[in-house]
Amino acid sequence: MSLQVTELPPNAASVAIVREGKVLLIKRAYAPYQHLWTLPGGRIEPGETIEQCAIREVREELALSIRNPRPVMVQPLGRDGTFRLAIFATRDFSGQILASDEIADHKWMDPSALPALRTTSRLDEVLARAFAVLGQS
Repeated sequence: MSLQVTELPPNAASVAIVREGKVLLIKRAYAPYQHLWTLPGGRIEPGETIEQCAIREVREELALSIRNPRPVMVQPLGRDGTFRLAIFATRDFSGQILASDEIADHKWMDPSALPALRTTSRLDEVLARAFAVLGQS
């Protein structure tokens, strides 16, 4: 008898929002990843698609409306892989940033400036893929 491993679907989402060659990063106010710079996002809610999760999380955290989120990759998170993060990228958004209390800070960053920040693991690789999906280098 063999054990069949099935890939579980993503249960969290984040979005690289890109404008004029810069990406919108947030600094998390609370655990997990407190005080680290990363992409906006969070956990899926019952009945949501992973795309709906990405759209809702950006709206809740930053008051921005995103459209046409393009899939970038799925990345396991946590020591035990409890979370499977679907990462999206878009340039299609509207609204004025109004950060929720989950966000300690936010800024538009050139990806080349990432080494100066404390970020979540492999954010540089994630952003390189996101920019490639959007046809930017």
